[in-house]
Amino acid sequence: MCATNATLMMDVMVDSPVAGEHAPDDPLPPAVVGSLSPSRAADFKSCPLLYRFRTIDRLPEAPSRVAVRGTVVHGVLERLFDLPRAERTIEAARALLPSVWEQLTVDEPEVAALFADGDGDGSGEAAEELNTWLGSAAELLGNYFALEDPARFDPAAREQLVEVVVDGLRLRGYVDRLDENADGELRVVDYKTGATPREAFEAKALFQMKFYALVLWRTRGVVPRQLRLMYLADTDTLSYAPDAEELMRFERTLKAIWAAIERAAETGDFRPSPSRLCEWCDHRVRCPAFGGTPPPYPTEAAHWGEARPDEP
Repeated sequence: MCATNATLMMDVMVDSPVAGEHAPDDPLPPAVVGSLSPSRAADFKSCPLLYRFRTIDRLPEAPSRVAVRGTVVHGVLERLFDLPRAERTIEAARALLPSVWEQLTVDEPEVAALFADGDGDGSGEAAEELNTWLGSAAELLGNYFALEDPARFDPAAREQLVEVVVDGLRLRGYVDRLDENADGELRVVDYKTGATPREAFEAKALFQMKFYALVLWRTRGVVPRQLRLMYLADTDTLSYAPDAEELMRFERTLKAIWAAIERAAETGDFRPSPSRLCEWCDHRVRCPAFGGTPPPYPTEAAHWGEARPDEP
């Protein structure tokens, strides 16, 4: 059985109604042939082979201190809004850092190895490095407070899963924060712990946000008024106001990406696309562009079209 047919069968089975679950007049859920998240769609656009390694082969990637710091900062900003408005201070945010880090080591034990000495006890020099690293996260939180005052509003949602099925393609991802005013206007907010991209790379930065805007439009019938990226490394923001016509074009783009993924999956032909990003790729050792050999293409890749939840 080819990968495409296997995916078709599995996704249709998963999303088909169980007998007796729906009343006769209830609309049946649409059949799903595959899924895309902003991260996986962006992977395929930048390098089809990277998409294959992450989504089909499910090859592990070592956590980095930079990426994990972003996860911790996101966790703090999510928890911050659990506090009453008057308590949402920079001191309170920074006080959350140790507990968010500890919880992450429980949920993902492999991240603890980032700050473990040779004997694995996390003492000595590694402990100092952890404290310095947490200090850098505290600086990013300080930059967040320079951009906005969280005591002035309550978000409509945080770490919200949004998804919709369009012509059999499930679009899904997690929104860092969704704000809604009294008129029902939406603002999609995403925290970035890196620096603001140069103008030439703004479109790439907005790809993820347009993805969320499209899903929200298709599920709520409302085009978000603003997409806002908050860059904590250099205390800057990037804002954009989409419109329905643009989101329709973006939807066609996503369908084209999925069609290209299906064609590649039928043959296993996921080609590398070398760029400067290769310097930070965990898979260079197995990439043909650098003399490596990919693992054999799975003949029964039943889950190849299922995107993982969106990473921060």
